[in-house]
Amino acid sequence: MNIPFLNFIVIILLLFFFTRFSCGADIITSSTNLSDGRTLVSSDGSFELGFFSPGSSAKSRYLGIWYKNIPVPTVVWVANRCDPINDTSGVLMINSTGNLVLLNQSSGSVVWASNSKKEAQNPVVQLLDSGNLLLQDRTPGKSDIILWQSFDHPTDTLLPGMKLGWDLRTGLNRQISAWKSPDDPCPGDLIYGVEPYNNPDAVIWKGSRRYYRTGPWNGIGMSGAPQLKPNPWFTFNLVSNEEEVYFIFYLKNKSAITRLIVNQTTSRGERYLWKEDTQTWIEYSHFPWDDCDTYGTCGAYGTCVNTALPPCQCLKGFKLKSQEEGSMDWFQGCVRNKPLDCHKGDGFIKFGGLKLPDTAHSWVNKSMNLNACRAKCLENCSCMAYTTLDIKETSGCAIWFYDLIDLKQVQSAGQDLYIRMAASDSDHTETKGKTNLMAGLIIAAAILVVTRVLVITYYIRRSHRNIQGRENGCSDERQIEDMEFPLFELDLISNATNNFSSNNKLGEGGFGPVYKGTLPDGKEIAVKRLSRSSGQGLVEFKNEVALIAKLQHRNFVKLLGCCIQGEEKMLIYEYMPNKSLDYFIFDHTRRSLLDWPKCFHIICGIAKGLVYLHEDSRLRIIHRDLKASNILLDSEMNPKISDFGMARAFGEQSEGNTKRVVGTYGYMAPEYAIDGNFSIKSDVFSFGILLLEIISGKKNKGFYHLNDNLNLIGHAWRLWKEGNASELIDSFVQESCTLSEVLRCIHIGLLCVQQYPEDRPSMSSVVLMLGGGTALAIPKEPGFLFGKKSLKTIPLSSKPESSSPNQLSYSVLEPR
Repeated sequence: MNIPFLNFIVIILLLFFFTRFSCGADIITSSTNLSDGRTLVSSDGSFELGFFSPGSSAKSRYLGIWYKNIPVPTVVWVANRCDPINDTSGVLMINSTGNLVLLNQSSGSVVWASNSKKEAQNPVVQLLDSGNLLLQDRTPGKSDIILWQSFDHPTDTLLPGMKLGWDLRTGLNRQISAWKSPDDPCPGDLIYGVEPYNNPDAVIWKGSRRYYRTGPWNGIGMSGAPQLKPNPWFTFNLVSNEEEVYFIFYLKNKSAITRLIVNQTTSRGERYLWKEDTQTWIEYSHFPWDDCDTYGTCGAYGTCVNTALPPCQCLKGFKLKSQEEGSMDWFQGCVRNKPLDCHKGDGFIKFGGLKLPDTAHSWVNKSMNLNACRAKCLENCSCMAYTTLDIKETSGCAIWFYDLIDLKQVQSAGQDLYIRMAASDSDHTETKGKTNLMAGLIIAAAILVVTRVLVITYYIRRSHRNIQGRENGCSDERQIEDMEFPLFELDLISNATNNFSSNNKLGEGGFGPVYKGTLPDGKEIAVKRLSRSSGQGLVEFKNEVALIAKLQHRNFVKLLGCCIQGEEKMLIYEYMPNKSLDYFIFDHTRRSLLDWPKCFHIICGIAKGLVYLHEDSRLRIIHRDLKASNILLDSEMNPKISDFGMARAFGEQSEGNTKRVVGTYGYMAPEYAIDGNFSIKSDVFSFGILLLEIISGKKNKGFYHLNDNLNLIGHAWRLWKEGNASELIDSFVQESCTLSEVLRCIHIGLLCVQQYPEDRPSMSSVVLMLGGGTALAIPKEPGFLFGKKSLKTIPLSSKPESSSPNQLSYSVLEPR
């Protein structure tokens, strides 16, 4: 056989190979396919289609689409979400019916299919520059027909140009659902979609229940989502007509890269922007934003005010329904002080700055003005409220029937709502513009005089009532009362705790004992009683009241009020039946009650609480005493951060310095313990310690590895460097965990306890890491690596009153 003939054979084989097994840059035809190991790339190089393994699940192969030009692996769509292929035999092809199918060649089974019912003569698959995978019929001489597209079947990600909502003609519902975990793209129970009412709402569901609403579209934005605001990167809109109801966003700046996801770990919708200079995703916004965003928190006619305490309040003219039954159940909502009488001239009261109520029972008209809208509502006795549909154009009408649910005070982006009231309640509001000026002045003067008399009478009575404790407690009590904070009588608290019986004692904190109590209505409380012998307690007491009064978050223990009378100063908290985290993780028997899913839930809850303190609250707050005993657990094992006595609040600053170092040894960051410098990164260090303690079941303080003189941090660091990090995991955790998830948490913990604050991640980055939304950096050496033998290297003072910034008071080293 001569050489030219051999060359000819090689050419023929190559032509056959490329004809059968390869495809164009961005298309697949009926004569080509896509096998594992090969990819399809959009024409501009933005997106790539191929097979991948999420997280550390190397054996599970999925067909997905991801960003091609981003170094951080970011998957935006998955075909076989719950049906992985366990080897590399997967192949994507167009079958004889013109459908796109994913085959497992090892088993010969179809793993996934597009299931289009349209016939096609020349089907072609193309990956568009938008990230949309398109199956079309491209028959010559005819217009292209879309048979199927991935944008109609999204997974957990909403991309620019993708519709979230309904095609009313076909019944197609486009919604996104979270991955179960970073290693499992199968849908979790968190779903984001649009409810196609007359006045559509974008909603997050947890399972079958509503979890969050944005509020309806008002022509500018969603009435309850002020974070969804105009920006230089993208614009958004809601389309509602007879054929479709959907939410959509488009890029303003074509170079911007942004995506919206739902995250099972954080229970949030999250929007990210790609930051080119740092090569990372940054969170632009998220929802729910605060506790008041939780659906129906305050019941019917109750409005949630995030800055108030308690946050739930009845609207003017309403009272709490459950008060009639001797309880304080806000989920039952509020009822009118005076019942409506439709035939005796009901009126309306205007309430401003509201997230509009649930639109399930609403009606809209795009051509009516506000006066016509009012008349329309008045003529129907079931109509409870009305407002302008489009505040941008000041046109249109929206009215609500039956009870008004899920109201929230939204200062920056709320809307006016006119609520139906009995004639006697609405007369003042609707006729105040018609009263003459003199009558108004007389009424105002009379109110002023009466108010001053009442205030003077109140202070006189209070001073007589508290005369015995005036010298010691009067000024402090006024400071507390000035916060408009609930005050409990001493007799009430004494009776609730059986006169502070030792049988009711829950424990002893740094500033005094904590007692369990039961109020007359049956509500259980925890009473933190400030020790009279505590030299530091008064400052921290007022600090804790001042801070917690401003904080509302599902992962903070709820402060119900306080008691300050004479020398007695007490904080009244909601009672946590499962005590604190250290009660479980450091006890061999009780630790078995905390499997890994519960541990991970607790870790994420603590992280989200710290994000609120550091970034989302009105004040930037540093806790300074985060530890296992300060993490309380409710009846469902939800974590609640407690004990804000050491916390410090800042404005735009994020760090400070103190000569009096306070806190708990074993959790304090090096720069704080040694130099008195503290910042939000000090809390990050404490969180890292807590994370490693939860995983290992060992206390950092008291852990001592004899062979190498290492404490828990040093031990974890050594194991991680040697590739043996799994040896740190407690046996009870190992029995129920996904190993890759726990190893990722150890990695995150080591990032948090790095020696220098600037190397530690922010807590918002930690939440993102826990959700698997970003790659992890390589940690540097931690601070405080060594055990007991090395304590002599830290200068200590035997005098508690020592104030040198370079010394650590010995009294502070004792556990609180």
